[in-house]
Amino acid sequence: MSKFSNLIQNSEVPVLVDFYADWCQPCHMIAPTIRSIKTKMGDKLKVIKVNSDNNQKAMMKYQVRSIPTLILFHKGKILWRNSGVLPEFELEKILSKHIN
Repeated sequence: MSKFSNLIQNSEVPVLVDFYADWCQPCHMIAPTIRSIKTKMGDKLKVIKVNSDNNQKAMMKYQVRSIPTLILFHKGKILWRNSGVLPEFELEKILSKHIN
């Protein structure tokens, strides 16, 4: 089992996966929002970034067709997903519904 699969299936806390690419301008736009969310949520949420250019298998497995795409996993199940940029307040509100 890959480190990625192990993390999203076995983490005690939800895992927010940010599928991005270095060349993607919207990905750069949402990056500060994701860093801020991670700081606010602390240990209640894990955040990992997955470079779409280097991880085609994960892109195919989770049917990521555009970037940025955010997927929230908990114990291997997808709790929420979104493609595109969201304002920080909206993302925080959505994530708070899924995090204790």
